[in-house]
Amino acid sequence: PPFKSGKSLAELVREGVLSSDFEYISQEELPLDRPLYLHQQKAVENIVSRKRNAVVATGTGSGKTESFLIPIMDYLMKQKDCNGKISPGVRALLLYPMNALANDQLGRLRALLKDYPAITFGRFTGETLEGTLEAAEDFRNTNPDQEILPNELLSREEIRDKPPHILLTNYAMLEYLLLRPKDNELFDGVYADEWHFVVLDEAHTYNG
Repeated sequence: PPFKSGKSLAELVREGVLSSDFEYISQEELPLDRPLYLHQQKAVENIVSRKRNAVVATGTGSGKTESFLIPIMDYLMKQKDCNGKISPGVRALLLYPMNALANDQLGRLRALLKDYPAITFGRFTGETLEGTLEAAEDFRNTNPDQEILPNELLSREEIRDKPPHILLTNYAMLEYLLLRPKDNELFDGVYADEWHFVVLDEAHTYNG
């Protein structure tokens, strides 16, 4: 069945629910004046205004991604408003059961945040190369039609040195990150107090 429509991002900005910086997000990817689905609006309001956890269970293509990305971006934008910039450190961990899903989300973030360099993001999976130069070369070879964004951290070296605000990984790599001393700094180092969001995408696929 068709999904019920709710308010647009522009309306939520006018109501003071969301940051006005949403006007700088790629309007092709996330138009301000396009109505959200009602379940997206409720999820956003619950997370942003009521500071509640959320479970979103709805059909394919009904915008589960926006339900968590909008609150995450809003949180980071408001930190920028308060401090003039966003310090390094992971605010949101996006956890996926498969690399293919993480890679899809990475492409979405690339499109959304190309005009908003203040928010950084990076993927740390088995496909992430160690060195900055080799990672940049690999990106150019595999994405010849795309430029490297200043806010995308491509290598493990960059991610350890200046942890991105949004970190994508899978559950198998997460275990390594928690156990290896050089990677554990992402969770328990100088940036440990910055953590705010944990997202389990495709949560129904987890068991055991």
